Formats: sequence, structure tokens, C-alpha cells
Amino acid sequence: MSNKAIKIGIIGGSGLDNPDILQNKREVSVTTPFGAPSDVLIEGEISSVPCVLLARHGRRHSLMPGVVNYRANIWALKEAGCTHIIASTATGSLREEIHPGDLVLLDNFIDRTQGRKQTFYDGGENSPIGVCHLPMEPAYCEKTRQVLLQAGKSIGLNIHEKGTVVAIEGPRFSSKAESNMYRSFGGSVINMTSVPEVVLAKEAGICYASVALATDYDCWRDSGEKVSVAHVLQTFKNNVSKMTQLILAVVPLIAAETWDETIDELQNTVKSSVMLPH
Repeated sequence: MSNKAIKIGIIGGSGLDNPDILQNKREVSVTTPFGAPSDVLIEGEISSVPCVLLARHGRRHSLMPGVVNYRANIWALKEAGCTHIIASTATGSLREEIHPGDLVLLDNFIDRTQGRKQTFYDGGENSPIGVCHLPMEPAYCEKTRQVLLQAGKSIGLNIHEKGTVVAIEGPRFSSKAESNMYRSFGGSVINMTSVPEVVLAKEAGICYASVALATDYDCWRDSGEKVSVAHVLQTFKNNVSKMTQLILAVVPLIAAETWDETIDELQNTVKSSVMLPH
């Protein structure tokens, strides 16, 4: 086990933010130098491991992707002491072999968002000093990804081991031409929230991994049902239990690992990426 105290943040996407996964839960209202997070933090435990649940879009799903305060969300989890974040996200599939209902363990991203704040080091009154030129390879914490994969296999889930997510601005879905363009880019799945969340988590020195639930085939296929809210919600309802099972399985596995070196290396990467004024 780590010398560092392990605490796991869980960011729930659409329909994937059920607080009942936590024991001894309590709500904590917080604010940050970057404003308020999407909702209260729900502190509790899974298998006696301290965890914090945050609904990315708010518990009433009132925040569209482009107005989520990603900086406040990540800062709030950092201040709560989270060493890890496991994020869940609903995605459209850009690949025939990724079927609706499948889980994909993301390992890379393509950013097609517009105008979102992607750094804490923005020169603002409350920002850290300097400019952070953060390397994004690897984009996600590889060790955390591997523990997630191990957890999935231990409970019999079939998970795609890698996937590149294309993050679009939304809230509209893609045109067919756009969908095919993202396929040509090498995208595996598509969503509206992975960026800047993954960037900010790394900049905060937190071990971050994200599991995508494919809900549809977007609109690139010539046959079959096109993406729609009704279709997405029905696929959620049928498959959300997979994500819950995975989170419940992975938390004790993360706590059983030694993370000191991984966390130190990540935090040193961030520190060495900051250019201070001179």
C-alpha cells in the first residue's frame, strides 16, 4: 500500500452519478478560486476506501457540456485530497466493433472543443504563478488504466482496452460529414466532456482515468438508428449497471496498489512544465 493516503474521486457523467454506491455518505458544499463546482461533493466510502462523488452535469443534469466549470470540479476534488479520479462518460461509437453498451478504456483524445478554459495557470487573480506547458502523452494515467482493466476482467466485463475519444463542443450532435471526418482522424468514440477534464486533472497532479460507455453509433453508418436523446437514454438504462460494477470493483484494487512513485512522477512532470516569470 502507498505511504500517501489514497482517496478516489468519481466523476459521474449523464446517468452515471448514483450516490448509492457510497457508504457513510455526506454532502459537502465547497467553493474554489475558480468558482463553484457542478454540485456538492458527496463524500463516503467504497470497501472502506475514502471516495468523493461529483455529478459532472449537476444532479439534475442542468449543465450542458460547454458551461460545466471543469476547473472548479477538478480543483474541488484536489482540495478534497483526491489522489485519483475515475471518470465515466457517455459516448457515441465511431467504430463498428464498438457496439452500443460496450465499455471503452480511453487512452487518448482529440480536442474539438471551442473556448474552454484548459489550464489553472491563466494569469488570473487566483491562478498559480507561471505558464504551464503540460505534455499530454500519456493523456491518461497508464497505471490507473491497467488497474481498471484488471478490475473489469475480475468481474467478467468485456472492455475495449484502448480508445481515442473525440471531444466536441456540443450540445448538438455531429453532422454525418463531421462524424466521418472524426473516423478518419482515428477516433474511437465521441463525446462532449473529456476535454478539458483530462487536461486539468493531469495539471492538478491527479491520477486520472476515464471509462466510456458507448450509447449509439453516432450518425456515420448508412444503416441502423441514428443518435438521438431517446436512444442514448435507453442504452444507459440497459447498461449503467456495468459502470457501477466496475467502479465498485476497481476502488479496493487501487487502494491495494503502491502509488507513491506514480504520484511523485506525475507531480514532478507538472512542476517541471511550469515556466515562471523572470
